[in-house]
Amino acid sequence: MADQILKRDEATLAQSTALEKYSSLHDWRCQVADLYAAVRAMPGRDGWMYWRSARDRLFREHLQSPLASARRAQFRGIDYFPYDPAMRFKVGLGAAIDREIIRLEAGKDGLMTLVPFAITQGLDSALGKELTLYWIEGYGGGVFLPFGDSTNGQESFAGGRYLLDTIKSADLGSSDDGELILDFNFAYYPSCAYSEAWVCPLAPTENRLPVPIRGGERNAIP
Repeated sequence: MADQILKRDEATLAQSTALEKYSSLHDWRCQVADLYAAVRAMPGRDGWMYWRSARDRLFREHLQSPLASARRAQFRGIDYFPYDPAMRFKVGLGAAIDREIIRLEAGKDGLMTLVPFAITQGLDSALGKELTLYWIEGYGGGVFLPFGDSTNGQESFAGGRYLLDTIKSADLGSSDDGELILDFNFAYYPSCAYSEAWVCPLAPTENRLPVPIRGGERNAIP
């Protein structure tokens, strides 16, 4: 009888834990989606300032913050390079030719498959290279654009940063003429930059830019 009660209590605790975990994750996803929707309707710098303040609040207060609870108490805000309007681009897309499918382990999420499907058209003259966009396979899927640059490891996270992750609603949309908006002022760190509890896909070799991208999230300045 005691064993049955113990098992029942353990099952109840597991269900309560799942409720809290997935309800908070749902709320996080909704807030991020609303944030990017608001940013798309605002001028560049105004949207960037709003994006910064919202991210600081989520990191400081939300249960799904990538920061451990002990770090949240000392959190003073995410560091960024100064806003630079020259870091905002409108690009076309061409077919991804001679790009390999990437398969990697993603911790608890298992094997992740990244299918290259597009190459930007419009970054080479300013940044020295075009970038590859990937489709994350799986239910629903999503567009993913990680990149690296010469600030990695010193001024910014060694593993690179993200520009697009539509599964997480990180997407600035397209211009009125149908070109994709890529604004490096909105580049951000993967969750694994904050905690070893996370496993994140990092920027592949073909998306490593030869120039420094001093826009978006950066390492804290001592």
